[in-house]
Amino acid sequence: MDNTIIWHGHSCFEVRTPEAVAFIDPFLDGNPKAPAGAAAIERCDLVLVTHDHGDHVGQAVDICQRTGAMLGAIVGTAGKLGAAGVPQAQIVGGIGFNIGGTIEVKGVRATMTQAFHSTDSGAPTGYILTLPDGFTIYHAGDTGIFASMETWGRLYTIDLALLPIGGHFTMDARQAAMAAAMLGAKAVTPMHWGTFPILTANTQAFAAELARYAPAATLQAMEPGTPVEIGR
Repeated sequence: MDNTIIWHGHSCFEVRTPEAVAFIDPFLDGNPKAPAGAAAIERCDLVLVTHDHGDHVGQAVDICQRTGAMLGAIVGTAGKLGAAGVPQAQIVGGIGFNIGGTIEVKGVRATMTQAFHSTDSGAPTGYILTLPDGFTIYHAGDTGIFASMETWGRLYTIDLALLPIGGHFTMDARQAAMAAAMLGAKAVTPMHWGTFPILTANTQAFAAELARYAPAATLQAMEPGTPVEIGR
């Protein structure tokens, strides 16, 4: 396996293939779970932002400016980040893309999905990443559960689902476990938990609910900063 994924705490993930480095929701500075700040990033080819809240945009603008990475975000949010300093030439399509659309950067395909949350620009989103070897990752973004997750599970073989479990602002453990079942996910990594006191502090309840609602799914717990090999 030549691909790795690294959780940087909260909803920030780094996906590495032999050809590309991609970050999703690069909240690093000010993230108490992140082992290092954004200044430690030396290479990035693609930054994907699910919505414009500060704990998801994070240091997207700085990373794009320093590394030359392409920015993927929904139209509206892409414009907001462009106004904040991302060069237009580094915004996919010049203006971003939209739900149902797919972009490709250095062999990594990203399909934008809907999410149900709040945002000040564009609309909240998630992403399905298909790596060059076919391994498929679903990052749900900040969202509650919704029935059409089952449709994405029928269209794609979800090898790894990254699902929020923290409650209050997103799905809780029970909803996330049901989402895993609807997606038919082979493995699930919980995210958006433990970062702040208002969020669920651990994954114990999720492990129990996953065993109840999606027993075929493997709980792929991650430690911040520790690479995990992925691939088919």
